[in-house]
Amino acid sequence: MKNRSYPLYENAPKISSIAEMLEIKADSMPNDIAFRFRKGREGIVEKTYSEVFSEVKKAASFVEKTYGKNNHIAIIGENSYEWLIAFFATVTTGNVAVPIDKELPKDEVKWLIDKADVKRAFISKTYSDLLEDVEGISVMTLKELQKKAENESEDFSLIVPEQSETASIFFTSGTSGKSKGVVLSHGNITSEINEASAMFDPEGRSTMVVLPFHHTFGLNVATLMAYNYGVSIFLNKSLKRVKEDIMEAKPDVMMLVPLFIEAFYKRINDGIVKSGQEKKVKNAVKLSETMLKLGIDKRRSLFKNIIESFGGNLKYIISGGAPLNEFYVKEFRKYGIEILNGYGTTECSPCVAINRNYFKKDGSVGRGVAGIKTRISDEGEVLFKGPVVMQGYYKDPEKTGEVLIDGWYHTGDIGHIDEDGFIFLTGRSKNLIILSNGENISPEELESDIQVDPGVNEVLVYDKDSKIIAEIYPEEGYMDNTEYFEKLIAKVNEGRPIYKQIASVKLRKEEFIKNTSKKIVRYKNIPQ
Repeated sequence: MKNRSYPLYENAPKISSIAEMLEIKADSMPNDIAFRFRKGREGIVEKTYSEVFSEVKKAASFVEKTYGKNNHIAIIGENSYEWLIAFFATVTTGNVAVPIDKELPKDEVKWLIDKADVKRAFISKTYSDLLEDVEGISVMTLKELQKKAENESEDFSLIVPEQSETASIFFTSGTSGKSKGVVLSHGNITSEINEASAMFDPEGRSTMVVLPFHHTFGLNVATLMAYNYGVSIFLNKSLKRVKEDIMEAKPDVMMLVPLFIEAFYKRINDGIVKSGQEKKVKNAVKLSETMLKLGIDKRRSLFKNIIESFGGNLKYIISGGAPLNEFYVKEFRKYGIEILNGYGTTECSPCVAINRNYFKKDGSVGRGVAGIKTRISDEGEVLFKGPVVMQGYYKDPEKTGEVLIDGWYHTGDIGHIDEDGFIFLTGRSKNLIILSNGENISPEELESDIQVDPGVNEVLVYDKDSKIIAEIYPEEGYMDNTEYFEKLIAKVNEGRPIYKQIASVKLRKEEFIKNTSKKIVRYKNIPQ
């Protein structure tokens, strides 16, 4: 199929609530596998769509009987089936789910609990110490909820809420200050599932979730949207087992952040080098590209070993959560794996744009999702309006008013839209370097060109005394190699106007300070 516009997919039912989605799947494909996961000595456990629906109704019955409605209920823990049952049981009983990052320190968890007016909590036993010193809330482990729910009736009727009712409060990752509680309604979440799924076809029957559920990309897109597609979802509980779980899950598609994609690429590259296959792979790429020009695609057989390292079926990776250099898109494409770059933000439930299976442009974050209006402000800022845009920040009208103006969400991202509706981002407005000569520079543009070098692990570009500095945390084997990085910076500077050139490079021996989403926190790393 040629790379051009084509109709939206109709590959998933349109839903009006989470409860409806669960019921539709239980009725239409009761015996198909919804979730697969590892469970201690039991090995791989499988849950069908009918079993999920039954267990959610039992858990919901217990939640309503024990807590009633209109509670803000925190859910804390590693990705697990029990976590999802707690979430489903919360939002289908008229309560509000508040997913909280298990990796946060105790004092920050307490702050979030207070900020979101949480009075109940479901937590993994592994992380139960996070709530030991928090007063005024009742706490139950996820396994306790599952155990108590076993005695409940599955005849319980799940609540079908109004679209405007609050479903959850997700906290932003806080790269530039304190986290804000993003209020998402049931309408926000179901619109996200409906509209985003119409943009993409998984073209397969399985996926694997590695992104954390406390983020909207990991929950609303990678899990709930996949559930509505009707694919089998393998739940990765620990990043230590990602490689092992991929081989077990054999996913057709995965939703990932750039950190994973970059790591996977380095793993592929290291494997090629260590096996002494560089020349062979290079020749295979040339042969493949020649055949593609003739309309013959043999990539998946020519690079079978690489495909097999991802379980043997992987065809698509949807990338989101942070900017991804188009270098990786082109590299994975050589081997027959297509990366579809997307764009989203917690405040928009999160996905607002994506490259489609057969309509895409390298370097862009795709076209706006169906039902979403997109425009560029006079200042070059990307704005969105539509049913996926949040209700506001919880109990923070001032911050809400700064980003929601006349229904338009102001992303803080600078970019442009081309004649085909594809969105291209060039940086964050808050991160712009404004030099004394008045020139504006996007540090992300420079960081992107530096990051793809094999010697670079992490990089941060910033302004110091009106000079652009590139601070680099090198890969092992490149530590203290100042000469190597000075040559790299000279290469990056080639062809750039003087004001956009990096003045000096600084090497560091430790990783940059990052948040739990593994994003570099700029304000904590840039020297004052």
